[in-house]
Amino acid sequence: MSSIILESINHNFPLTIKTMIKSYKDLTVYNRSFKAAMDIYWMTRNFPKEEIYSLTSQIVRSSRSISSNILEGWAKRTYDLVFKQHLINSLGSCSETETWLNFALECQYINNETYNRFIIELDQIGKMLNKLHQNWTNNEKRNT
Repeated sequence: MSSIILESINHNFPLTIKTMIKSYKDLTVYNRSFKAAMDIYWMTRNFPKEEIYSLTSQIVRSSRSISSNILEGWAKRTYDLVFKQHLINSLGSCSETETWLNFALECQYINNETYNRFIIELDQIGKMLNKLHQNWTNNEKRNT
């Protein structure tokens, strides 16, 4: 089993919890990033058809890349540095998705409320990825 030390996001209450993670499905960051990608997919169904091979395709692919990199890294988690590199790739995909959201807002395909909702969620996902990267240790190889 892999273990990770999680700290409270609210630094006024430093809380350290040791949690056993048995599956990628136990990673909140995976679940949130998957949901965000699905929400983005459904949002893009309203984009103009002429954007299907450019903006629509790019934003859907970059948003999906966040959770897919987490899962690919999870499959290779016995190598801490490899898993952490996938988390960094996920973080890059978060930033790329934000860029495409900026274009969608400027092109007036989405409103400020939708934009802000996604930006806030991507920011939270990014913070979770950073925290996971910072605190990840894999005890599977140490316990065998």
